[in-house]
Amino acid sequence: MHRRIPLSAALALVLAAGGVTACGHVDGEPITPTARATADFPNIGYADWTDQEPDYRFYPGDELEVTVPSAAELNKSVVVQPDGRVALPLIGPVMAADRSIGELEAAITQAYSTQLLRPQVQVSIKSTAPLKVFVGGEVGNPGVYDMAGDGDALRAVIQAGGFRSSSKRSSVVIIRRGPNGRAMLRTADLLSGMTNSRADLVPLRRFDIVYVPRSGVSEAGLFMQQYFRDLLPISFSYAINGFSGN
Repeated sequence: MHRRIPLSAALALVLAAGGVTACGHVDGEPITPTARATADFPNIGYADWTDQEPDYRFYPGDELEVTVPSAAELNKSVVVQPDGRVALPLIGPVMAADRSIGELEAAITQAYSTQLLRPQVQVSIKSTAPLKVFVGGEVGNPGVYDMAGDGDALRAVIQAGGFRSSSKRSSVVIIRRGPNGRAMLRTADLLSGMTNSRADLVPLRRFDIVYVPRSGVSEAGLFMQQYFRDLLPISFSYAINGFSGN
């Protein structure tokens, strides 16, 4: 499933422009973005890349199994709704989006404690919504894509119409939300990935950005200048449509 939108708008949904001081690297060299810098709008930097796998956080479309061992009649399969909440018996809707399993179990347990004596709630994942990623730069059809199952950067580029002849396939940029919401950046050699089964194809996570630069230009600086120059500082979070509260 593909919805075509300007990449600059897609970036504004997920990138933070403030509070990040460390820089990423391209081909082993540090990147210092060329965005407009003032006292109120500092240059954008990137945290060092880490492959640490964070706890899964729920997203609209995920299907969950909620179990209350002390009250089996309350056991229920629920789907996270577009507003991020799940509807459960006896209690009002509970916010599930952007919460881990443990956080959601604690929230539902607290909600049921007004109705039950010492409830213990268990939450498990039945199915997850498609992986949503942003693909831009020198690809056939830049935009936002849903990827079923596990996805990697090469598959995302292929789904976005493949590489243009003007692309630099050996230095594809991957941007991801890292620990504490900080943006991380790395590059991947997808040119070798097309011929070498052991190449680093970079498994993707929800809301990753895959940017294919142009060949023969200073792609890192051009990318930062073109897409970040006029973006306002915003929070890098997975809060969708203003998810908040319980």
